[in-house]
Amino acid sequence: MIAEIEKYIEIQNSIDEILKNSPFKMSYIIEESGIKKPTFFKKLKEKRFTPEELLIISKTIELRQWRNETKEEILESLKQTEQDFENGKGISGEVILEDMKKRIEKKTEDIK
Repeated sequence: MIAEIEKYIEIQNSIDEILKNSPFKMSYIIEESGIKKPTFFKKLKEKRFTPEELLIISKTIELRQWRNETKEEILESLKQTEQDFENGKGISGEVILEDMKKRIEKKTEDIK
């Protein structure tokens, strides 16, 4: 239990560096934390986040890991995706691009 408490203290004391080195923007982290911006920065300066707040922040900035799938599971998933696409459960990139072009043309016409 001592090790966990020491790790918590270490995280609390280095949270500003952890956030600085995060690939996420501070505004996104603040929004996801649910803490008001001024309060967030005060807590950051004073290094006084609650354990629950640190947990939310950690879950926000932790890069998502793929679950430990076997090669067979990955291939099965890809096969299912291909079947879904063939059965009309997907939209091709060409269709999406064509739709985007039409929307841009319409917006351009609306501006004129």
